[in-house]
Amino acid sequence: MADVEIITPPEEEGLRRITLIDYGLHIASPIVSMMLLSVIALIINYVKRDDARGTIWHSHMNWMIRSCWWTLFWLAVTGVIALVSFGLLSFALVIPVLWYLYRMIRGLLAALDGRPMPMPQ
Repeated sequence: MADVEIITPPEEEGLRRITLIDYGLHIASPIVSMMLLSVIALIINYVKRDDARGTIWHSHMNWMIRSCWWTLFWLAVTGVIALVSFGLLSFALVIPVLWYLYRMIRGLLAALDGRPMPMPQ
């Protein structure tokens, strides 16, 4: 018989709490710590992702992880654009940060409603 992990309601409540805390760290990060809090939250996302497998919180962990890496990618792209334009287009660096905040706020609202996040197929 295959081992099946059953998550009890208290364990799922713990995952919900961690998810909400992670969203809070991610949202506060660009405002408070120049993205340092996002690094901490990203580590927590990776550590807790396997524990969340089979729950809606797994989709939230993946959502936050993907959001962080895509934001880093777009910050690098817009950073190069800012350098090449000698700073004339440095305002473009704000766009990935706004996108990041949008994704985190969207995820937080879904988590508060107990809904999973969509994941690519």
